[in-house]
Amino acid sequence: MFTLAEVASLNDIQPTYRILKPWWDVFMDYLAVVMLMVAIFAGTMQLTKDQVVCLPVLQSTVNSKAQPGTSGKADFTTVETTTGQEQKDSSGRKTNLDFQQYVFVNQMCYHLALPWYSKYFPYLVLIHTIILIVSSNFWFKYPKTCSKIEHFVSILGKCFESPWTTKALSETACEDSEENKQRLTGAQSLPKYVSTSSDEGSPSASTPMITKSGFKFSADKPMIEVPSVTILDKKDGEQAKALFEKVRKFRAHVEDSDLIYKLYVGQTVIKTVKFIFILCYTANFVNTISFEHICNPKVEHLIGYTQFECTHNMAYMLKKLLISYISLICVYGFICLYTLFWLFRIPLKEYSFEKVREESSFSDIPDVKNDFAFLLHMVDQYDQLYSKRFGVFLSEVSENKLREISLNHEWTFEKLRQHVSRNAQDKQELHLFMLSGVPDAVFDLTDLDVLKLELIPEAKIPAKISQMTNLQELHLCHCPAKVEQTAFSFLRDHLRCLHVKFTDVAEIPAWVYLLKNLRELYLIGNLNSENNKMIGLESLRELRHLKILNVKSNLTKIPPNITDVAPHLTKLVIHNDGTKLVVLNSLKKMTNVAELELQNCELERIPHAIFSLSNLQELDLKSNSIRTIEEIISFQHLKRLTCLKLWHNKIVNIPSSITHIKNLESLYLSNNKLESLPAAVFSLQKLRCLDVSYNSIALIPVEIGLLQNLQHFHITGNKVDVLPKQLFKCVKLRTLSLGQNCITSIPDKISQLVQLTHLELKGNCLDRLPATLGQCQLLRKSGLVVEDHLFDALPSEVKEVLNQDTSIPFANGI
Repeated sequence: MFTLAEVASLNDIQPTYRILKPWWDVFMDYLAVVMLMVAIFAGTMQLTKDQVVCLPVLQSTVNSKAQPGTSGKADFTTVETTTGQEQKDSSGRKTNLDFQQYVFVNQMCYHLALPWYSKYFPYLVLIHTIILIVSSNFWFKYPKTCSKIEHFVSILGKCFESPWTTKALSETACEDSEENKQRLTGAQSLPKYVSTSSDEGSPSASTPMITKSGFKFSADKPMIEVPSVTILDKKDGEQAKALFEKVRKFRAHVEDSDLIYKLYVGQTVIKTVKFIFILCYTANFVNTISFEHICNPKVEHLIGYTQFECTHNMAYMLKKLLISYISLICVYGFICLYTLFWLFRIPLKEYSFEKVREESSFSDIPDVKNDFAFLLHMVDQYDQLYSKRFGVFLSEVSENKLREISLNHEWTFEKLRQHVSRNAQDKQELHLFMLSGVPDAVFDLTDLDVLKLELIPEAKIPAKISQMTNLQELHLCHCPAKVEQTAFSFLRDHLRCLHVKFTDVAEIPAWVYLLKNLRELYLIGNLNSENNKMIGLESLRELRHLKILNVKSNLTKIPPNITDVAPHLTKLVIHNDGTKLVVLNSLKKMTNVAELELQNCELERIPHAIFSLSNLQELDLKSNSIRTIEEIISFQHLKRLTCLKLWHNKIVNIPSSITHIKNLESLYLSNNKLESLPAAVFSLQKLRCLDVSYNSIALIPVEIGLLQNLQHFHITGNKVDVLPKQLFKCVKLRTLSLGQNCITSIPDKISQLVQLTHLELKGNCLDRLPATLGQCQLLRKSGLVVEDHLFDALPSEVKEVLNQDTSIPFANGI
């Protein structure tokens, strides 16, 4: 026999699994325990009392049964024994059998006459009960489901007990209470810059967008500050973050299959079939259990009797136990049928958090499917509060709130103050990189001038930014920031410079196009789609005060929307990544542009559209593929052009028509393929800066002496070997770069350059430096770029002069 302890392990499910056992599973477990007790009780009694008692049937009795009118019940012959005498019947047979003979007959008749069901009833009940117990708990043990179930139960328990769950739900209740209070008290006083227009609508989790017609702006409403109900320390915050990640991974792992659901349905069907089977065969065998049994053992040659009538002393108890067992099986079966009804009555492969969304502020909790949904349905049978608290960790809003709290704990005002620095413009600047959001303490830095936000996908700009009255420059690097209405109003009125770096044009926040007081806009990112057609920017017509537009992208044509700001735009910069800029007709509308830069646009010639820009003062065509500049003659129509930058191209020669640009003051031709300088260049009397570095020029023409206004001359990286004396007639020279040439000596007349502050001679073939360098009154050692041994060879008095400090500002060129 099996003992209770031996089969108890089959029902030994971890206590934590109880949340996945609905009432019917629990009730069936108890029924299985009772059936197990029935089996054990029946088996114990069978071991101790199970036997049959048989008496022989006399022949006369048998004959009397055959006679009509006699009773159907056999009459037992009374056997009387007397001491020392043997009793015999009328035929002379011995009637008082030996005790051993009775024992022998009883044993034989137990196996021959007793129905098998009476003998094996305890074992059948035990086997059936074990099968039912195994069927009830198989989904907890099956390898492909037990790991998922264990993981789910573990996560669910942690989510239920997490301090963040309590805090999030408590703050939700406070927010609901606060909103109700506001509805009762009526309109509240709004802080400065808050728009009271009814067009604001409800708070939106997405970036505010502009409709195509009318450019209607919709921004996030100001969030109500609710005092924290529960203090969440750093450790609890980190644990909550880990839970969000675990829930996300578990959902991705489980939601794509329905194996747990199918397995549970399968084991329920098996239990139902088992119930029907047990009920069918027990109903047939219930009447076979009785007291009286006729036994015909073939032992007449040993005993003298052929037929015995036996009684089973356990029949009454077995029948009662069988009826009890059938009753338990019926109850068990009805519960199985109810379970099947529940399984197919509602779609258990779908689970909706609609009620949770209605009762909380987490309206973004998603509905789940398949095994994930089924597990939550099972949990609801235990306690729906588990699912409600678990839903907190499916909400991105909840996760974002947690990030905000953790972020504000980590980035305090003191820590942020330590990260503030001075930039090149001597402005206070704060750069935040790869954070989960923007810390609230940032907006307490009221003296901040520049704010850089980089790789912060969930950046939100609240109304508190209105405290930062000095803020005029904002950088958004891969950071599609969302703004509240009050924050937008402040930025619209105060922001002067905005840098936006993006991967796709859709990442540019829509409110950028409505900053009416913006002066400078810098856009860095992809503005072309795969089929090489322009992705249109939103209309820029609201940027009425925009002066500088800088676009660093891969344009094939000038965006047509740029013409919206053409009347007041003074500087346009287009930096391509090597994509050829083909269509430039839009430039003709930029009549007020004073500075134009078209860099790395694969231009082969100077675009004709430029010649229409009558107000152009500076033109930069750096890093293109320009080989010839014959069109330069058309620049004579650009009366205001003073600076021409054609550096980093493939220009071979300079046409004489350059003399027509009378007002040219700066000419940059470095990193080209020039081999000579034509005399026409030196007819530009207003030229103050000439840069022909890194070409193949071997000779400096003597006409250079005509440039009396020349202040900066750069010819580094060429093949010059002799310096003409006329060079030193340019007495206004302040910067002279002669490095990396073949110069063997420096004339003493260099002393005539009394305004020289920067002299580069490194990389030549010099043996010495002239002592007359000491007469260059403004030249100091810091502005003298030569080899150390040449400087050390100078007379001591010259070195002393060059080492003197000076308060005169140093200017070194470009």
